[in-house]
Amino acid sequence: MFERMASPTNGQHVSGYLLRISPNNRMPAIIDHKPADRGAAISVFESGAILLYLAEKAGQFLPTDTRGRVDVTQWLMWQMGGLGPMLGQNHHFAMYAPDKIPYAIDRYAKETNRLYGVLNKRLADRDFVAGKYSIADMASYPWIVLWQLQGQNLEDFPHLQRWFESIRNRPGTVRAYEKGTAISPPGNTLMSDEAKKALFGQTAAVLRT
Repeated sequence: MFERMASPTNGQHVSGYLLRISPNNRMPAIIDHKPADRGAAISVFESGAILLYLAEKAGQFLPTDTRGRVDVTQWLMWQMGGLGPMLGQNHHFAMYAPDKIPYAIDRYAKETNRLYGVLNKRLADRDFVAGKYSIADMASYPWIVLWQLQGQNLEDFPHLQRWFESIRNRPGTVRAYEKGTAISPPGNTLMSDEAKKALFGQTAAVLRT
């Protein structure tokens, strides 16, 4: 049984409890009440760590051989260290920043374009990022969903586009986005002032809870 923490939508953080399982005070974070070792519940924060944990527990989407595991892991880290943060900055300066700074918007749109190119080249001779569908694909796919808002054109990246369409049509992906739609309607990129304050206005003070 897993428990998924819900993101705070206002300035009132889930005092103490959230910080105990997510020292960074950010989502996502989970609690596994039935870990494989049958011991006490295990909490995991950071999306990459969560994907590794779940893949290992389930015995799926992460190769057991050394070379396959390295391939999946390095592309998972590529998403964690590059694709996610850079596209996140793209979203911030293009959609959420109160002042539109041309340099910042242009800088992150170009870096997004470069990273799309990296992924497109990688997919030129394989169906998925590490050959077979894996947590590396799961980590990267959601960041490409907003390609239009990122100032990109998928037709410029044919291998990436083919990969994107393939994952979008997977039954598991369809089910996941149906659940997401029930929470947040498609295209809803607006954020309340309270939510922006909670997400963008934190300082070290929140960690003293």
